[in-house]
Amino acid sequence: MSRPIKIGVVGVGVVSLRGIIPHLTQADIGHKVNLTALCDPASERVIDASRRFGVAQVFTDYDKFLRGADVEAITIASPIGLHYEQGKKALLANKHVHFNKTMTVTVSEATELIDLATQRNLRLVASPGEMLRPHNRRIKQIIQSGELGVVAWAMCGAAFGKYHEDEPERGSPSGSNSIDPGWYFRKPGGGPLFDMTVYALHGLTGILGPARGVTALSGIRLPIRHFGNRTIQTECDDNTVMLLDFGESQFAVVYGTAAGDVRKPLDFSGAYFGTKGAIEGLLLNGAPFEYPGRSVALTAPDAGIRPASGDSNCGNEWLLPHIQGTHRDIPEQHVFADIMELVDWIRDGIPSVVSAQHARHVIEIIEHAFLAAHTGQTQALCTVF
Repeated sequence: MSRPIKIGVVGVGVVSLRGIIPHLTQADIGHKVNLTALCDPASERVIDASRRFGVAQVFTDYDKFLRGADVEAITIASPIGLHYEQGKKALLANKHVHFNKTMTVTVSEATELIDLATQRNLRLVASPGEMLRPHNRRIKQIIQSGELGVVAWAMCGAAFGKYHEDEPERGSPSGSNSIDPGWYFRKPGGGPLFDMTVYALHGLTGILGPARGVTALSGIRLPIRHFGNRTIQTECDDNTVMLLDFGESQFAVVYGTAAGDVRKPLDFSGAYFGTKGAIEGLLLNGAPFEYPGRSVALTAPDAGIRPASGDSNCGNEWLLPHIQGTHRDIPEQHVFADIMELVDWIRDGIPSVVSAQHARHVIEIIEHAFLAAHTGQTQALCTVF
């Protein structure tokens, strides 16, 4: 396909305003993709965004968007609890779909969408594409080569902290156009596992392969959150520690916690411990290891020391596909890279490594971790990718 793909953005919240829309309206990708429509029930916000970024069509009703928008593909960046319903409707309307993490909240929902896309010959790309990262692919090679010896265990995860409550893009809580973070703390789809630990899980399973079982402890540690003068009741578990079984007594500890610095070196990345050494973040036995593009990452404002980040100063974000030129200065590069995986798949016919099958396996881990914590019983995992 030589012409650009027409794409729409569903959900004009923080991630879309901070990164998705600015990336998709850059002139350098106009030969591949055109952003033609926005959809969000917050009418003032979506109209303002359409004017700021020059997007022709605006919708506040999702069903009307699917019927009337001039789009072939959509990127869904709405609250996670809405993804299944919106994704299913999009596939039934014959639209290709990118899901900002996480695709769904249950395995059965993910399977239904995968099967529906297959039946209709439509493309699904589900963030986060952690195996697009050169350092993760290199870690996998190092482990498979035996350089670490026998890998016994690993650790990864992420912590909420006050990240979503303090994001500057949310505006004043008293303002009519402020962006309420309440859904991050409510069911379905809220909590650090679906929102943040999902990155680490995609990297971990991309490197070690599918997990076979999970047990966990989980609960609500901070029952009340605050957004300005507003209080938010926490409905979903915000403090979870799980133990994954990869077979042959190889284990991993994975956390999604209520408190902690979300920018610590191991958040969104991992540590792997073997009989001959260890990888912790970007260090092999305490020293930096080489991977494709590392010399470029070192030139970034953060000097390439972070494995990943949502901001524009992280050199390892620059190594993702399509992150060139002005895209290096726009946050949420990893989301844009995943969206372009969908665009390239539609145009070139080459399936993406950012697969819905991988996303489904991570969803199974999260869903069954909560079940394990509730029942006190280890849960077997069945999906693969």
